[in-house]
Amino acid sequence: MNKLLIISSVWVEPNSSAAGSRMLQLIRYFLSQNYSIEYASTATDSEFCFDLAELDITTQFIQLNDSSFDDYLRRINPNLVLFDRFMVEEQFGWRVSYVLPNAIKILDTEDLHCLRKARQEAIKNNTSFDTLDFNSDIAKREIASIFRSDLSLIVSDYEMHLLQTVFQVPKAILFYLPICIEKFNAVQPDFQTKIDFVFIGNFYHEPNWDSVLVLKNEIWPKLKELLPNAKLNIYGAYPSQKVLQLHNPKEGFLIHGRAESAEEVIRSAKVLLAPIRFGAGIKGKLLECMEYGTPSVTTSIGAEAMCDNLPWNGFVVNEHSEFISKAVLLYSNQEIWKQAVQNGYEIIQQKFLFSIYMSKFLNTLNELQSNLESHRNANFIGQMLQFHTLRSTEFMSRWIEEKNK
Repeated sequence: MNKLLIISSVWVEPNSSAAGSRMLQLIRYFLSQNYSIEYASTATDSEFCFDLAELDITTQFIQLNDSSFDDYLRRINPNLVLFDRFMVEEQFGWRVSYVLPNAIKILDTEDLHCLRKARQEAIKNNTSFDTLDFNSDIAKREIASIFRSDLSLIVSDYEMHLLQTVFQVPKAILFYLPICIEKFNAVQPDFQTKIDFVFIGNFYHEPNWDSVLVLKNEIWPKLKELLPNAKLNIYGAYPSQKVLQLHNPKEGFLIHGRAESAEEVIRSAKVLLAPIRFGAGIKGKLLECMEYGTPSVTTSIGAEAMCDNLPWNGFVVNEHSEFISKAVLLYSNQEIWKQAVQNGYEIIQQKFLFSIYMSKFLNTLNELQSNLESHRNANFIGQMLQFHTLRSTEFMSRWIEEKNK
């Protein structure tokens, strides 16, 4: 039996973020392929984490810079290791290579952190996205991690293109695997029974907090004037005090915190508003809108890599005045609203069904297992980075371990 070890700095929280849903989806896929799975994390338990024991998955708390992890690797002896984000590969990848040199190493990027950070800096500095600065420490670290891995899972076809053109990453070590819909049933919702606007997003994620501020300061005051009876319901895990202080029932701007069910929250709303100014990857909230029959108004960053040439399930606009007018139109016009719902269903069927990618993913894993040595030999830069990492990172980690004794 194939054995998979997943290493993460967090526990799986599918109701808190799209990243949590994505990880649970990957776990279920590997289980469907008869993998035995262990899940190891440096995090302490969370009250909101998914109970992996329900899926017969063994969990393990692991420590940074501690050789006990080496002993753990030898004991479980996985033939495939998946790193949840590049920071985890930095911390544990060299140990996996040292103890289990023949284990396949897969990096799940979630999104390109260096792209998100570059866009955030462009917003701060009021510069154009056309001149993004990728000469950053985080870019060098993230791209090095991708080169060191045998395969990196990329959720966005825009990021697939960026990696190959800007960073010259070989296509052979990349695999496009977006967040997917496993079971989909296109049922036309009732325009009359859905009410109010909604925004949802984990507040640990900076683009979500920025979007709420844009809604609060730039969009909602004017939108409320045009639709005085409407409310905007804001949901998100881990709201800080600065988030909660925005709650204002008189303005119809309502901060609810964590949603018990993201599906219920999105299904009950008439329109989702997502004025996302920076970010990367696939926006889980917008994919859920398509799945649950709720149109959205978002930006070009929000819709990036999600619809190709298909019409959006609502509107994609970047100017605040147009964002407001399109939100009013979508909220008020039943025919336009219904067409938007159908557009979302078509996008899912063309791009985000689970069945589109899974057989190709399995074939890629099987090919890696059969030809791992030649696959690595074709990636000289990865071998070079691995050579130096095994020394620099190893000795730094061992120094920290000795210092902590």
